[in-house]
Amino acid sequence: MRGLLSVAAPSGFDADLGWRLHPQVAVRPEPFGALLYHFGTRKLSFLKNRTILALVQSLDDYPDVRTACRAAGVDDAEQRPYLHALGVLAGSNMLVPKENQ
Repeated sequence: MRGLLSVAAPSGFDADLGWRLHPQVAVRPEPFGALLYHFGTRKLSFLKNRTILALVQSLDDYPDVRTACRAAGVDDAEQRPYLHALGVLAGSNMLVPKENQ
């Protein structure tokens, strides 16, 4: 599977913690996946499929990223590209850690 985002993932993203969309990020679903726009930083990100879109939109419903992946139908053995993509989004401030963990 090709990458879900085409940027290097930063360190500091912990999939065992809870994450959510930044409050200033708008999501626009598209046939290929989605566009994310951060009104604070004016950055635009592309999600390359609907699974990563569902995952990003559901993050706040789960205590950690790995649980959210499983709920989105991504088995543990298939999580690597999704975790990488989420790490990239966290590095660009599209995703932020949940408070009170």
